[in-house]
Amino acid sequence: MNENEPTDFARQYWHANLKLIALCLFIWAFVSFGCGILLVEFLNQFKLGGYPLGFWFAQQGSIYSFILLIFYYSFQIHRLERQFGVEEE
Repeated sequence: MNENEPTDFARQYWHANLKLIALCLFIWAFVSFGCGILLVEFLNQFKLGGYPLGFWFAQQGSIYSFILLIFYYSFQIHRLERQFGVEEE
């Protein structure tokens, strides 16, 4: 076995990390592209703060969602690092 070849443990950690990244990217794309562009006509039937919901997602909602995703990713990656024993002291 080559010493540069990743172990099963490292592969499991990296696979879990990639799943987390893929989930966050999917949510980000759905909120920013899906709610802000594709579903805007449907969402504009509803109001949030006096503005149509589709407009709100395009202007503010995607930003708020992105910030929440940053905190979610940070929390989850810390949990994942503890689970695999690779957290920093």
